[in-house]
Amino acid sequence: MVGCAAVALGFVGVFLPVLPTTPFLLVAAWAFARSSPRLSAWLEAHRRFGQFLRDWREHRAIPVRAKLLAAAGMTASWFVLLWRTDGWLAPALGGALMLAVASYVLTRPSGPPRPLRGEPAPLWSPATTTREAADDGRGGGGHA
Repeated sequence: MVGCAAVALGFVGVFLPVLPTTPFLLVAAWAFARSSPRLSAWLEAHRRFGQFLRDWREHRAIPVRAKLLAAAGMTASWFVLLWRTDGWLAPALGGALMLAVASYVLTRPSGPPRPLRGEPAPLWSPATTTREAADDGRGGGGHA
């Protein structure tokens, strides 16, 4: 129930700029992972949102474009708040909250970790199969 409602709100958020899509899809992914393997698999295989959800689940990563859109949206919202309210309390509290959220979003990785230049790729990652992990390319079956 929570997952379906979150997907519906996320879908509406695709078309309404004032309603964010991402938090609702993250809630839906969380809910489906605990209640419906079928709906969880559907959401993670989604052609538009699946990669984003997998990157968040596996690496807590947020794409650069999403970071920029989030920061721009919060900045625009703060200016509207500043323009539409009297006094200083609402813009100060709203600005402090948005600054904290923006700091969190902007400090997340932008993608899966990559090996440093000149370093070999790791022999095992969650994406590799058992056979790939066992065969390290030296013909020894992965044993040192």
